[in-house]
Amino acid sequence: MPSSSRPLPLVQLLLCGALVVTLSMGIRHAFGLWLQPITMAHGWSREDFSLALALQNLVWGAAGPFVGWWADRGGAFKALWAGGILYALGLFGMATTTEHLPFLLTTGVTIGLAQACCTYSVIYGIIGRNISAQQRSWAMGITAAAGSFGQFLMVPLASTLLHRMDWSAALMALALSALLIGPIAFGLREAPEAAPNASAPPPQPASAALRDAFGHRDFLLLTAGYFVCGFQVAFIGIHLPSYLKDQQLGPEVATTALALIGLFNVIGTYAAGALGQRLRKNWILSGIYLTRAVVMIVFISLPLSPLSVGVFAAVMGTLWLSTVPPTNAVVAQMHGVRHLSMLGGIVFFSHQIGSFMGVWLAGRLYDATGSYQVVWWLAIALGVVASALNFPIREHQTPVPRTVTL
Repeated sequence: MPSSSRPLPLVQLLLCGALVVTLSMGIRHAFGLWLQPITMAHGWSREDFSLALALQNLVWGAAGPFVGWWADRGGAFKALWAGGILYALGLFGMATTTEHLPFLLTTGVTIGLAQACCTYSVIYGIIGRNISAQQRSWAMGITAAAGSFGQFLMVPLASTLLHRMDWSAALMALALSALLIGPIAFGLREAPEAAPNASAPPPQPASAALRDAFGHRDFLLLTAGYFVCGFQVAFIGIHLPSYLKDQQLGPEVATTALALIGLFNVIGTYAAGALGQRLRKNWILSGIYLTRAVVMIVFISLPLSPLSVGVFAAVMGTLWLSTVPPTNAVVAQMHGVRHLSMLGGIVFFSHQIGSFMGVWLAGRLYDATGSYQVVWWLAIALGVVASALNFPIREHQTPVPRTVTL
């Protein structure tokens, strides 16, 4: 949907967008806590659980460009409602299925489709259409920080639910919270687009935008680098609790670590969005990926303790989703905001292919070797590659900025 003549009020836009991302991303970040309860209850291997989460990431990414096209064309309101309903249905299925195939269809496919409808690509499309170029990176940082706060809020909540009730009942409680996404979407409902100016050039069709993007070297470099982000965060987010338990650390250490990642990610994503207004965004991305690699080397080289895990979680948290605001802001600079949800969804598909590989491969290699060591070193090497891919990207100026009403 092209920019309407009546942009959404800034405070309303950021508040409702933040609430949607808090719920959708907060629930997702807690899934690693269910790895051992579900595998033990059903007699599955870690690879069985990992495959469902990997499929979820893949479906989320594959559906993203199509959902983005739908949201760009007609507004995000219907997509957000669909996301809330699908999320609740998928969590219900995750709680009640006992066979692996239905588990893959609910936890993998249904929740993956839900996440495509109510996470960053759709919300950033709304921001792009309603926020000026001067404020866009900052606004995207605010929204990404909300997703981080969702992790800080929802992971301890999920852990508390797991301690106070059966694991399936805890998932049911999360399903009810996912239904709140639909009502919040009323605050993100955009006005119908203004009548086109007869003298203005016709808007670029989606097919032309796709051709331009795939013929753009810097877009392809950005997309390739985002694969690494998905690999790293999915591996750590899902497998860190089990890695720590294997090292004889208590479950409270993993819960604290995931919560710290969420808390410090609030700082990191906001800082990345704010810095994107002043520094070259590709340099910010290159630095994030290289720093992640260094942090992981230090973490696996030192003796594990609750303190070292906490420090690792805090530092990694500042780097966790800090790639999201500059990545989407670069896409907007390259290709404008008319097809931002669709093109952002394509870049995010690469991220989710990486997420699929990070979650599934970690489970597969653990079952084969009894250790996560190979996956840690693979994540480190990929971080160096992503840093090199992002460094030469050239940024491009956006069209004339729009004003924002308060």
